[in-house]
Amino acid sequence: MPVDDEINFTILSIPDIHSEIPFKSPVLRAEYFSFILTKEGSGVYNLDDNTFPFGNRSIYFTNPGHIKSYELFSSKEAQIIMLTEKFLQENVHPQIYNEFPFLLAEIVPPNEQTETEFKELEMLLDQVGFEFKNDSKYKNKIIGNMILVLLMKIKERFWANYNPLVEGEHNSRIVKSFKKILESEFKKILGDKQGQVKLQAQYFAEQLNLHPNYLNSVLKSKTGRTLSDWISQRTLSISKSLLVDSSLSLKEISYLLGYSEPTHFSRFFKKNTKLSPKAFRTANRSL
Repeated sequence: MPVDDEINFTILSIPDIHSEIPFKSPVLRAEYFSFILTKEGSGVYNLDDNTFPFGNRSIYFTNPGHIKSYELFSSKEAQIIMLTEKFLQENVHPQIYNEFPFLLAEIVPPNEQTETEFKELEMLLDQVGFEFKNDSKYKNKIIGNMILVLLMKIKERFWANYNPLVEGEHNSRIVKSFKKILESEFKKILGDKQGQVKLQAQYFAEQLNLHPNYLNSVLKSKTGRTLSDWISQRTLSISKSLLVDSSLSLKEISYLLGYSEPTHFSRFFKKNTKLSPKAFRTANRSL
């Protein structure tokens, strides 16, 4: 199901795209957010290692990066919205994760609505679908404001108290996977594998099949630290250890840490410790 490249947004009727029921989707890893409203239908959503059944008057959303699939047992009336992080930031809210931190929630079961609640959301999506077919130059912003209302309704009804820091401390799959990859890269450094270490944001995002901006947003919201903070603090810790406990020269340590020039490493180290690498080594080796 492609997302419209021009505005990074698509809305579709599920019965229209799945005319033969029952239907079982292939396993996929989508790089967009999806919101599914099922007025009348049933099936299961598979998200990573979790299986969630759904039925009539349900709303369900997923965010980028998960391995997912679904089965439709029946589907008489349902709609799906697919939109990217870019669309959300440009047309809904520039600080989208600060305003709606639940978009970073990793495990989200379908939520069944009352008839009145669902009718309200259904009317909103019908209007979104109408605007999507228009060619107005304000199309993106109009749809964005409607999505803003949808997100406010979701936040009001069952995500008002969501705290990404709590989830990040306990069971965030993305945070755990990132930390594992980060440590594996620094093990290469300690193993003296010069030139093999990769400490760029793009590399970590690719390993997790996430957009770098999204990975950074997840880490910031769930740990209070950005992607660059995590890399910098671990780099600083390892560099201190190498300066004190190894006989490697400053030039060798710089290259091990991925710096093309020792002066770049020295500048980074002094910015974070107020000491040059040489001064730090001298002071701590004399202790």
